[in-house]
Amino acid sequence: MSSILVVEDEWHLAQGLRFNLEEEGFTVEVAETGEAALEKIPVGAQPFDLVVLDVMLPGIDGFTVVRTLRERNQFVPVLMLTARGRSEDVLHGFASGADDYLPKPFELSILIARVNGLLRRKQWLESKPVDPTDLYEFSGRTLDFNAMEVSVADRKMPLTLMEANLMRYLIRHKGKTISRKSILEDVWGMSEDTDTRAIDNFIVRLRRYIEDDPSEPKHLLTVRGVGYRFVG
Repeated sequence: MSSILVVEDEWHLAQGLRFNLEEEGFTVEVAETGEAALEKIPVGAQPFDLVVLDVMLPGIDGFTVVRTLRERNQFVPVLMLTARGRSEDVLHGFASGADDYLPKPFELSILIARVNGLLRRKQWLESKPVDPTDLYEFSGRTLDFNAMEVSVADRKMPLTLMEANLMRYLIRHKGKTISRKSILEDVWGMSEDTDTRAIDNFIVRLRRYIEDDPSEPKHLLTVRGVGYRFVG
């Protein structure tokens, strides 16, 4: 039986989510603030299999909650609830470390499907044997897409799901210039009129993982006015 933490300050919505998720067989706890959510997931612990997290919360917001979890190396799947599905909120959520998003208002059946999808993916990753095709080695670094981490010498740096997806996409097209528009549409499923600055922020973070000198990149190259090119 999977356990879920619902982080939602609207009481009626939170209780509705609790009731319906429990009807699906999940164990559910509710936190009304971001601070309360982080208290329920202390450093070094994994008490939940999934977090359903609203963006707009009193005190610290949902972006800060998921970013704090990732900084603590806590990679519990996070389904973020965003107001009106604004592209800026979605990209900000992915950049913070969220695994999926759902705009409000939403249909309950869609939320249940997203929850089950994230839980299946988590179980699959935990049970999946090491596959050499999930490893990509270059310049003294190893990208493990199964474990979602980068290894450099004796250091291991975890990747969020969206960082791993973007890195995999760039590697599949290595040597080719990839436009920001293609990344938005193929990696995140966003429309081309979305603000592309979030992509640039992702690239900055990825360079910290894979470049000897992020200010002078040799692998993740900027193609001015177009996008990026990966050189292995």
